[in-house]
Amino acid sequence: MEKINAKGAPKALGPYVSAMKSGNLIFCSGQTGINPETGKVEKTCVEGQTKQVMKNLRAVLASQGLTLQHIVKCNVYLSDMANFEKMNLVYGEMLEGHTPARTTVAVAGLPLDALVEIECIAEL
Repeated sequence: MEKINAKGAPKALGPYVSAMKSGNLIFCSGQTGINPETGKVEKTCVEGQTKQVMKNLRAVLASQGLTLQHIVKCNVYLSDMANFEKMNLVYGEMLEGHTPARTTVAVAGLPLDALVEIECIAEL
């Protein structure tokens, strides 16, 4: 296994890395809408946060020469399932027609009071 601390992605909020590489798979840690330049969640709407989340995942994958098109599975965590449609629209736009397997659940809360967090597995 190889630890990945991706440049251009937010720094971890705890004792974890951006991703782990195991064989031909990249296991990306969950990303929230943190702006990597400021270390803060700046957008207050789920659309803006989802877009930043996907940019953060894109940065992690790019550090390994991959794109969002290499994602095979995502887990999406929403602080409120009422935000599902808005998140889904931006998520789909960012994936540009790519449709990996996905699970979406509502959770009681997310770090930094984020509205959405997404983790993924990508294949080399």
